[in-house]
Amino acid sequence: QVQLVESGGGSVQSGGSLRLSCAASGYTYSMGWFRQTPGKEREGVAAISRDGSSTIYADSVKGRFTISRDNAKNTLYLQMNSLKPEDTAMYYCASGNIFYRSSYDSLRAGTYHSWGQGTQVTVSS
Repeated sequence: QVQLVESGGGSVQSGGSLRLSCAASGYTYSMGWFRQTPGKEREGVAAISRDGSSTIYADSVKGRFTISRDNAKNTLYLQMNSLKPEDTAMYYCASGNIFYRSSYDSLRAGTYHSWGQGTQVTVSS
């Protein structure tokens, strides 16, 4: 199984930006970003196909977040702009075997088989 390591989290004020990275130890196919706060289920944020031509976003982040990948570097990114306090969470990257064109499947945690340890994002008002 591929190993995933997230980085780039931190504390930022509302309206600020952060860029998360996820380094993979090898080949990955579909990839996604998820986030989770204590007591809540893991929420799908964005997903991307192997070649990067297809992306899916949760409604809560559309227009503010951008998912991208550099396959030569085995790295996944999440550019987060116009951050809000409600974006505060632990962010995880994940790798799967299939890219689903439906947002329900691509943003569902059960679709993915490999997970990183997470990086904390805190947005203050």
